[in-house]
Amino acid sequence: MKFQSFRFIPSLGRSKSSQSPIPSRQSPVPISIRGLSVIVAMGAFLGLAIATHTGSSKNATVTQPIATNLSNVTLRASNFKGGWDLQLKLSGQDKFPYKTEFTEFTGGNLIVQAINANALDIGSASEIPPIFAIQSQGAVKIIASIKGPTVGQVVLIPQNSKAKKFADLKGKKIGYVKATTAHYFLIKMLAQEGLTLKDVNAVPLTIPDGLSAFRRGDLDAWATYGYAIQQAQKDGAKVLKSAKNILSGNFTIVASPSAIADPNKKAAIADFLCRIQKSQDWQASNIELWSKNYAKAIGVDENFVLKDAKEGLKQTRSQVLPISQQAIASQQDVADTFYRAGVISTKVDVKPLWDGSFTNAINKCK
Repeated sequence: MKFQSFRFIPSLGRSKSSQSPIPSRQSPVPISIRGLSVIVAMGAFLGLAIATHTGSSKNATVTQPIATNLSNVTLRASNFKGGWDLQLKLSGQDKFPYKTEFTEFTGGNLIVQAINANALDIGSASEIPPIFAIQSQGAVKIIASIKGPTVGQVVLIPQNSKAKKFADLKGKKIGYVKATTAHYFLIKMLAQEGLTLKDVNAVPLTIPDGLSAFRRGDLDAWATYGYAIQQAQKDGAKVLKSAKNILSGNFTIVASPSAIADPNKKAAIADFLCRIQKSQDWQASNIELWSKNYAKAIGVDENFVLKDAKEGLKQTRSQVLPISQQAIASQQDVADTFYRAGVISTKVDVKPLWDGSFTNAINKCK
């Protein structure tokens, strides 16, 4: 497996060759313990560093090689720190019959940009980034959904904040990650108090920039997700409000239309989806071992990770699912929320984003 880290340009529109995202080395997020850089989520969605492959993963079921010879195929996949690469390795699902390149990202919005720029074949994101791709006529397809927990999505406040309830943030400076779950649940939380984005000083920031700004005291609150929460809590940050009862728990697996159209890459993607599902099953059955390695990867206390992991597992067990009318309707509701809030200028239909050509492969995964 090959690993790299890219920073992508802000545009979600289809990039011409002269405008394609330019790789660059990213500076590490300033943290007190050297670790990795975000999640998502979910976690989640969410890395590049690989934890030690311990002997306890020997009992994991290894996916059998598929019949097609894919040795000349290179599958370019997205990654969050402590994400797919770690999960696949620990579960014994990393013996691919094709080459893999994992690229680290700090948000699903950047992953969708990368797929649109033909820099990735497959990645993960919440329901939200693909909606913005429609607005800019981006080239991306949703090929599956992941039903997962929503516990790692919150609004944080500094240790010395006087805010006691969300309404106390009226007129305050709130950081958030644009075109992600943080953007969505911030709008929903404001609406619950009869407020809109116009009633606060909402500042769009990447996860690394948001964490730095929060630590400097430049933000009164921060709508964020994933392991950045634990990193901020190390410094005394407090959770003002959780989005666990706001979000649907529907995350998406997105792919490049050109990769789907390539028979060999399509076969590799089908195999990869099954490996992701098996690695998630392993993770749910080995939550303490996974938490130990994930905590090491992101540089936070294992107890923080284990607590959130157990809470998430109580909420729901993550699973890869084929596309469904329910998932499409959920995403449409999110898109309509952004339209009503004035975040997107026109009402969009999300159905064309969804590609059901991997349904049989997902259903056959054992």
